[in-house]
Amino acid sequence: MIIRYEKSFKKQYKKLPKKIQAQFLERLKVFLINPSTESLHNHKLNGKFKDFKSINITGDYRAVYSEDQNTISFVFIGTHSQIYG
Repeated sequence: MIIRYEKSFKKQYKKLPKKIQAQFLERLKVFLINPSTESLHNHKLNGKFKDFKSINITGDYRAVYSEDQNTISFVFIGTHSQIYG
Protein backbone atom coordinates (compact mmCIF):
# COMPACT_ATOMS: atom_id res chain seq x y z
CA MET A 1 0.00 0.00 0.00
CA ILE A 2 1.30 3.44 -0.98
CA ILE A 3 0.53 6.39 1.31
CA ARG A 4 0.43 9.88 -0.20
CA TYR A 5 -0.18 13.25 1.43
CA GLU A 6 -1.79 15.91 -0.71
CA LYS A 7 -0.57 19.51 -0.50
CA SER A 8 -3.74 20.55 1.34
CA PHE A 9 -3.16 17.85 3.97
CA LYS A 10 0.48 18.83 4.51
CA LYS A 11 -0.46 22.50 4.95
CA GLN A 12 -3.21 21.69 7.48
CA TYR A 13 -1.02 19.15 9.31
CA LYS A 14 1.75 21.72 9.90
CA LYS A 15 -0.75 24.03 11.62
CA LEU A 16 -2.00 21.36 14.04
CA PRO A 17 -0.89 21.28 17.68
CA LYS A 18 2.06 18.90 18.17
CA LYS A 19 -0.15 16.65 20.33
CA ILE A 20 -2.64 16.18 17.47
CA GLN A 21 0.20 15.56 14.99
CA ALA A 22 1.51 12.80 17.26
CA GLN A 23 -1.98 11.32 17.62
CA PHE A 24 -2.34 11.23 13.84
CA LEU A 25 0.92 9.29 13.54
CA GLU A 26 -0.30 6.79 16.15
CA ARG A 27 -3.64 6.41 14.35
CA LEU A 28 -1.81 5.99 11.05
CA LYS A 29 0.11 3.02 12.49
CA VAL A 30 -3.20 1.41 13.51
CA PHE A 31 -4.71 2.23 10.11
CA LEU A 32 -1.82 0.58 8.25
CA ILE A 33 -2.20 -2.61 10.29
CA ASN A 34 -6.00 -2.78 10.06
CA PRO A 35 -8.05 0.06 8.50
CA SER A 36 -11.22 -1.49 9.93
CA THR A 37 -10.12 -1.15 13.57
CA GLU A 38 -13.22 0.07 15.37
CA SER A 39 -11.44 2.90 17.22
CA LEU A 40 -10.72 4.59 13.88
CA HIS A 41 -14.44 4.82 13.00
CA ASN A 42 -13.38 4.50 9.36
CA HIS A 43 -16.35 5.33 7.16
CA LYS A 44 -17.41 6.59 3.74
CA LEU A 45 -18.56 10.18 3.50
CA ASN A 46 -21.60 11.67 1.77
CA GLY A 47 -22.50 14.72 -0.27
CA LYS A 48 -19.62 16.72 -1.69
CA PHE A 49 -17.22 14.30 0.05
CA LYS A 50 -18.84 11.16 -1.42
CA ASP A 51 -15.55 9.99 -2.97
CA PHE A 52 -13.72 10.11 0.35
CA LYS A 53 -13.45 8.24 3.63
CA SER A 54 -12.67 9.54 7.11
CA ILE A 55 -10.92 8.24 10.21
CA ASN A 56 -11.05 9.68 13.72
CA ILE A 57 -7.85 11.11 15.14
CA THR A 58 -9.45 12.34 18.37
CA GLY A 59 -13.04 12.95 19.36
CA ASP A 60 -13.17 16.02 17.09
CA TYR A 61 -10.22 15.71 14.71
CA ARG A 62 -10.58 13.77 11.46
CA ALA A 63 -8.30 12.73 8.61
CA VAL A 64 -10.00 12.49 5.23
CA TYR A 65 -8.56 10.30 2.50
CA SER A 66 -9.27 8.80 -0.89
CA GLU A 67 -8.51 5.25 -1.92
CA ASP A 68 -7.43 4.14 -5.38
CA GLN A 69 -6.29 0.57 -5.97
CA ASN A 70 -3.10 0.33 -3.87
CA THR A 71 -2.82 4.04 -2.96
CA ILE A 72 -4.21 5.93 0.02
CA SER A 73 -4.13 9.72 -0.40
CA PHE A 74 -4.71 11.80 2.72
CA VAL A 75 -6.41 15.00 1.57
CA PHE A 76 -7.61 16.91 4.67
CA ILE A 77 -7.00 16.91 8.40
CA GLY A 78 -8.71 19.09 10.98
CA THR A 79 -11.66 19.37 13.29
CA HIS A 80 -15.07 18.18 12.19
CA SER A 81 -16.27 21.77 11.71
CA GLN A 82 -13.09 22.83 9.82
CA ILE A 83 -13.50 20.05 7.29
CA TYR A 84 -17.26 19.73 6.93
CA GLY A 85 -18.42 23.15 8.12
